[in-house]
Amino acid sequence: MKNIIIVGGGPGGLTAGMLLGIKNYKVKIFEKKDKIGGRNSRLELNGYNFDMGPTFFLMKHILEEIFFEVGKNLDDYVETIEINPMYRLKFPNFEFYPYSYSEMDKMLDSLDKTFPGSVDGYLKFIEKEKIKFRMLEPCLKKPYLSLGDYINKKFIKALPYVDVFKSLYEVMGKYFKDENLKLSFTFQAKYIGMSPWVAPGVFSMISYLEHRYGIYHVKGGLNRLSHGMGEVFKELGGEINLNSEVENIIFQGKKAIGVKLKNGKEYYGDKIIINADFAYSMKNLVNKNIRDKYSDINLYNKKYSCSTYMIYLGLDKIYENIPHHNIIFAEDYKRNLKLINSHQEIEEDFSFYIQNPSVIDNTLAPEGHSSIYVLVPVSNNKSKETWSKKREKFYEKIIDILEEKGGFINIRNHIKEKKVITPSDWEYEENIYLGATFNLAHNLGQMLSFRPHNRLEGYENLYIVGGGTHPGSGLPTIYESGRIVANLIEKGE
Repeated sequence: MKNIIIVGGGPGGLTAGMLLGIKNYKVKIFEKKDKIGGRNSRLELNGYNFDMGPTFFLMKHILEEIFFEVGKNLDDYVETIEINPMYRLKFPNFEFYPYSYSEMDKMLDSLDKTFPGSVDGYLKFIEKEKIKFRMLEPCLKKPYLSLGDYINKKFIKALPYVDVFKSLYEVMGKYFKDENLKLSFTFQAKYIGMSPWVAPGVFSMISYLEHRYGIYHVKGGLNRLSHGMGEVFKELGGEINLNSEVENIIFQGKKAIGVKLKNGKEYYGDKIIINADFAYSMKNLVNKNIRDKYSDINLYNKKYSCSTYMIYLGLDKIYENIPHHNIIFAEDYKRNLKLINSHQEIEEDFSFYIQNPSVIDNTLAPEGHSSIYVLVPVSNNKSKETWSKKREKFYEKIIDILEEKGGFINIRNHIKEKKVITPSDWEYEENIYLGATFNLAHNLGQMLSFRPHNRLEGYENLYIVGGGTHPGSGLPTIYESGRIVANLIEKGE
């Protein structure tokens, strides 16, 4: 029986652990915190519960497939609720409420009322992007360890659909003329920490997947997904070691053979899987003398996603009129994103996301109370922003906007608990390199084989899962990274 060591208990590591566990591998997870999940874990504030990171559960079928592969049913571990309308899009002068494919009539009605004459473009979007996704999906499920991996029928057939020379915003111009309607189908670039004017056109798939497969909430929060995966992992014989921070990976030459914990204990395995922030892991867990292409300067010079300024609020009331998911657009959204991408300070004109899950889930706060989650995209720590100085000032500005634009009237009077996480906190408390919460950027030069490989190049027996490797950032693709690594190990690759 081969021994597998996984560094970190996030979604990618849990996926790999489940799939290897059913194949009778002996798998141990070492997690530095007192709970599993990584950024997909629960944050608790005196009776108020929040998802620390992801709040959109997309492509539910991927996780259902993974549970099925290990003889389990996802619905036995979590309760999911499809959200319709999917979200409220708040523009400066109006609001738009998109629905998923399961309520197509309502979507067409909402489109026609908000953007007259746009229905034909939407139907064309659904039809064309369906074909695009069908062609590209197989490419997201296989590793790209060398240029030879591109030489296969599926990839060659998919090439015409990649939109290499167009941005996401330009691709949406094929379907929609209204600028705000284009934003309604391109703001999803923020899920990977990018601007739609910069993100490659291939990412038009994200909005298609939302509309085609829907957005789900998990009762208790998306953190219950990782909790359920942990239960399955243990049922399959896996071992989870909490409060067990890995200090470094042990090598013989460039062959990974084990890990050393902060407490000095050493554990050895046949394969080592890194399920932690990629750049942080390379810089801190791998001896710099054997890092070659991942030297400190090379890591710094890579392109990274934006960061996020987070606010978690426990309120003594429920804003029943505010939907579950809300996107508030800046007056000048393009300029807002340009400032973020060029590492400049955002002054007054913010865009942000608000989750108000207590309107459909009464398990997240005391009776009659609610838990509110606010995410503001900001520059990563290449900006040299001094968050210790502007932390509270920024908080006050956001609360002002929540009251003025978000519909949360007099919210200040109802705040009972609060927690703020800044880009500095993400970097120095959560071990996220540069505070780049969506990991490496998803530009064409950092995708497929140009992204760190699932079997880390230059080393033996060392693998990586998560947003820093192929297929990329976001829960569905992180699950796929875990499945790819499990398959590589099973095949002896």
